[in-house]
Amino acid sequence: MDFSITYLLVIFAIGFVGSFVSGMLGVGGSIIKYPMLLYIPPLFGLATFTAHEVSGISAVQVLFASMAGVWAYRKGGLLNKQLIIYMGGAILVGSFIGSYGSGFLSEEAVNIVYGTLALIAAVMMFIPKKQLDDQPLHEVRFNKPLAAILALIVGMGSGIVGAAGGFLLVPIMLTVLKIPTRMTIATSLAVTFISSIGSSVGKLMTGQVEYWPAFIMIIASVLAAPLGAKMGKTMNTKVLQIFLALLIAATAIKIWVDILL
Repeated sequence: MDFSITYLLVIFAIGFVGSFVSGMLGVGGSIIKYPMLLYIPPLFGLATFTAHEVSGISAVQVLFASMAGVWAYRKGGLLNKQLIIYMGGAILVGSFIGSYGSGFLSEEAVNIVYGTLALIAAVMMFIPKKQLDDQPLHEVRFNKPLAAILALIVGMGSGIVGAAGGFLLVPIMLTVLKIPTRMTIATSLAVTFISSIGSSVGKLMTGQVEYWPAFIMIIASVLAAPLGAKMGKTMNTKVLQIFLALLIAATAIKIWVDILL
């Protein structure tokens, strides 16, 4: 195991940046940490992580990043408890099934699943949405069976790549369930936290977690996620949506270029 200063700084930086975005946008952060862990360490002459190792590290790290983000949003009335219960229960089951089953998949298969999820999320983020941000938060309603079914599907797919599904949950909540942006960001972090429990358990049971890199990224996430959440509360909601859409689209393109070439 490499314990050089370069190694520690690179892994910490990846965790910090990803977790800051996690707290700011209501995603687990794996949407950018997955490709960062794959591509950045080799640029500094460090060992390359396999897709399984990246998914394992991401799963454990997202658990702490999302927990820190939820703590930052605990006040303010933005957490929709019913949405957390319905989507959280379903995504917990799905994420465990996906993460445990990923141990039987090839490296290429894991990357293909990730690329597919990122592509779907990118398309959904660019779908025009009705302006719901002026709706009083206590009047928000949603289709409960649909929310649970979609969360189960997202959990299975995201569990495979060690993500908690936040990058899919956000566009689903915005475009399908019609949840206001700030409530979506806060609530998706809570559902992401529940999902990451199932993902982490599955990855640990199948030996896909590199403990030291995961530990370094956990420290970074606990520091960065609350800072991102604080910034997310003050930023313009349209800016948040555009930033997330461009981020997901860029990641999807990079992953598919590497898969196809």
